[in-house]
Order: sequence, then C-alpha cells, then structure tokens
Amino acid sequence: MIKKVSFLLLTALIVAGCKNNNIEINGKLLAPAPGNFLYLDELRSTDLITVDSALISDDGTFSFSRRVGFPSFYLLKTDETNFLTMLLEPGQNINIKAYQDSLNYPASVTGSRGTELMMEYNKKLLGTITRLKSLYDVYIRNMGADQLAAVMDRLDSLAQVQLDDLNLYTKKYIDDNISSLVSLVALYQQVAPGEYILHPEKDFEYFIKVDSSLFRQYPDYEPVKSLHEQVLSLKSDLDAQKLKAPEFYAPATAPEISLPGPDGDTIMLSSTRGKIVLLDFWASWCKPCRNENPNLVEAYNKYHHLGFQIYQVSLDKTREAWIKGIEQDHLERWIHVSDLKYWQSVVVPLFDLEHIPSNFLLDREGRIIASDLRGEMLQKKLSELFNN
Repeated sequence: MIKKVSFLLLTALIVAGCKNNNIEINGKLLAPAPGNFLYLDELRSTDLITVDSALISDDGTFSFSRRVGFPSFYLLKTDETNFLTMLLEPGQNINIKAYQDSLNYPASVTGSRGTELMMEYNKKLLGTITRLKSLYDVYIRNMGADQLAAVMDRLDSLAQVQLDDLNLYTKKYIDDNISSLVSLVALYQQVAPGEYILHPEKDFEYFIKVDSSLFRQYPDYEPVKSLHEQVLSLKSDLDAQKLKAPEFYAPATAPEISLPGPDGDTIMLSSTRGKIVLLDFWASWCKPCRNENPNLVEAYNKYHHLGFQIYQVSLDKTREAWIKGIEQDHLERWIHVSDLKYWQSVVVPLFDLEHIPSNFLLDREGRIIASDLRGEMLQKKLSELFNN
C-alpha cells in the first residue's frame, strides 16, 4: 500500500483550479560549476517530465519562468540524486539560494510557503538521519570489542529515542499543516529506504486525518483520491482482522505476568483482580512514554478511589534508570514491575509488543476490554466506565 500511494504522490500533478498565471523561479548557486545544466522537472500524473533547463552561469545565477494553472510539484535538479522538491502556486515569485551539490537542503527559499514548509521538515529529517548515522559509526568502531553487546543495547535505546522524537515531530507537523498538501508528503517520509516514519497501521489515525482534510479540498486530485481509497481499504482490512480475533467474540483474559517490583518482590498481574486495571508498557528511555506519564498520573488521581489501578511494566535495562524515571515522573503510587531485559523481556512475545508506549485496559476479571488508549482517549474511556 505504501509503495502504491508513494508512487502516485511522487508522480502526480495537483488540480486545484483553472486560472492561468506565471511562476518565476530565480536563484543563485553557491560554489557553482559553470557549464553544467540545471533542470526543472514537473511531477505529472504518470511520470516526471523535464519542462525546462538552464545553463549554469559563471556567477551561479539562474532563472525559470513557467505558466501554470494550478498548484504543482516541481523538482529543481542537477541529476536524479541532487534535487529540491517545490510546491509552487500560480503567481508566486520564488527565490532560492543553495550549494550546487546539495540542492536538497538549500540555504534559503522565499516566495513559496509550501516549499518552505517542506524545507523545514527536511532539516529536521536530516538532523535525525545524521544522528542515527553517528550511532552506526559508534557500532562500527566497536565491532569485535568485548563490550559490543552492551554497546548495541545502548545504541538501540538512543536510536529509538531519535525515531520516537521524529515520529512525534511528524505528527505535529501534519497537525499544524493539515489543510496543506505538504501533509500528504509528510505521511511517506523515510529515514532509510523502506523505513517509514509513520506506519499506516500503527499511525492509522494520521492517515485518516490527512485523508479527511485533503479529500474535501481536492477530491479529483489523483494522489488524494488514491490515499482515500487506501484508507478505506486499510480500514476494511483492520475491521476484518477484528472480526477474526477471538476477543471480538469474547473478551480475552490478559496473560499472566509475574515480575519483580523495585524492591525485588514478585508482583503478579492477577493480584489486581477486582479492579479496572491499565496494563501499561513503558521505559525511562522512551520519550513518548514519558510524555504520556502525566496523563496516567491524572487518570490515577481521578479514579483510583473508585477502583482503578495501574500495573506498569518497564522495558528498561538497568534498575537505576528505571527507578529514576519513576521518581522523576512521580509514578510511585501504583504498581511497577520489570525484568530489566529491554526488548528481550518475557512480556514482549507474551503481548506481541512492537512498540511502546503500549497498553491494555482490563476489566475487574482481568479481561482485555481496550488497548492503546492514550491522552483524551484514556480519560474518555475511564469516564465511561466509572461514571456509569
């Protein structure tokens, strides 16, 4: 599904009106290589078409003028690996300054809000990719070392923090620009080939958000129509999976957990029977988990006296980091357990965990009645349970 929508996104023109007008593109290349060509490509419905070219002058200046009738995606490039993607609208006068060998990350762009927004995102993306590469370099330097396993665990933790941060940034970027076509581009960003920042299933709500916003504005625009069709298809698939799941017919009882708490005493999940329990999986190194903890504190303070309990399982690797996270986020009042084995914890395959934060809401008999409730969704569900 991702490949299909990505292809359409990268090969489609935008239909938003029929008014003809000019776009003017002026710029200056820093450290130019005179005698080479700069190309202007238009992204059309089925392919990428070179619509103009300019010989790079001695001083690096260049200009293009084109008549368009609707917002369109264009590529300014020297070759297939060195290009700047632009979202241009009729009447715009765009000014660009960039090094010739790094058009992807120009020094400045003015006159095109859509292009500026994409450039803003690309800077964040480049920063994350650079930090991930530095972590990989540390791994390479430690290959063959006795402490390689410990180093890899640490690098995995740091990399996950970077990926989680970029995931949250991407979601906020989409929220802030939900009415712009740049939100469609953000859905399919990657940190490496095939490594998408947002996943259609895990982050389905954002595919729905973008679809709901853009389909109203551009119902005849091919990439938007394709996204709409894919969202409907994925929703149908997810609904079918729920129908096949045993819990659809009867709530499934949560598997037993028997792990030590901070003081070393074993605490069983089944010991919470008789209460509404949030079984929450987190770690002190997980930034989204830490961001969600204040919401858990609020929920606990509001409903604990009515029979609400939190059984929080950490995927930390050291007791020190685990305890520090509990203290810093003021989580001491509820139940904490961990085997301190990171992603090798016994709970990972037991609950089929692929990411954290992750949680399951259990009824008073220990049966799963909801999952992955965060923020307002958790507060709403608890209000329904306790106020009724």
